[in-house]
Amino acid sequence: MIRIATVNVNGIRAAWRKGMGDWLESTAADIVTLQEVRAGNDIAEGILEPSGHHVYSADAEAKGRAGVAVISRQPAAAVRIGIGDEYFDRSGRWIETDYVLADGTTLTVVSAYVHSGEAGTPKQDDKYRFLDGMLTRLPELREHADHAIVTGDLNVGHTELDIKNWKANQKKAGFLPEERAYFDRFLGELGWVDVHRKLSGEMAGPYTWWSMRGKAFDNDAGWRIDYQLATPELAATAASARVDRADSWAERWSDHAPLVIDYQMVMVRSGAEATVTAAAD
Repeated sequence: MIRIATVNVNGIRAAWRKGMGDWLESTAADIVTLQEVRAGNDIAEGILEPSGHHVYSADAEAKGRAGVAVISRQPAAAVRIGIGDEYFDRSGRWIETDYVLADGTTLTVVSAYVHSGEAGTPKQDDKYRFLDGMLTRLPELREHADHAIVTGDLNVGHTELDIKNWKANQKKAGFLPEERAYFDRFLGELGWVDVHRKLSGEMAGPYTWWSMRGKAFDNDAGWRIDYQLATPELAATAASARVDRADSWAERWSDHAPLVIDYQMVMVRSGAEATVTAAAD
């Protein structure tokens, strides 16, 4: 099995201080993708490398904002930063890592952090531009690798099953019809698979984000906005999925919970550490 986990850490320093390291050790994932790291690459690597993982980080030019990373038990064969649009090159929102599987095929793993957006503002314009970039990049990934998976906080609830209070959020960023239409295309004409939904079936949630305010967590009034979108061949090997939801509000180390999925594939050691390049290279 290859176990892939993804989580928005809401600041790696705070998450680590609150107990993220215990979760990382217990989950025994082969690959973990992180979003909203909110720390320079040197800081992220200093925190994560002692855990025994290879760390590939893409920080944001704006200090204390965004930031994505991929950590893995085996070294990556290649690493690329950016979605292919120069506008986002230093935004800390997209990193790709390649791994060699036991059968000689290649697996590309992406950690993505889509903008939260704000309806009717430039923030929403940036979100749509990034989602447009995904429309371009996803087919390229299918051409590049035998198997590919885009993981992370994609900041859109695709259907009414993905948000507890969807009726009250229809005009808010994260559940706008225009945003949801992108996911229709990702999962429709582009042929990618929402692996968590495939395994969980047509049920409410399972949610991955709850506001830190009020009783949202206690009442399970959440959003399912963290995904593992896979190419069909990879999705077909998915065996099980779970959300590592904390037992109580006080035990949370992020406002998101990790999404953990097992795939019936085998990864092999890739050799020397990879060189980081731009996604378009």
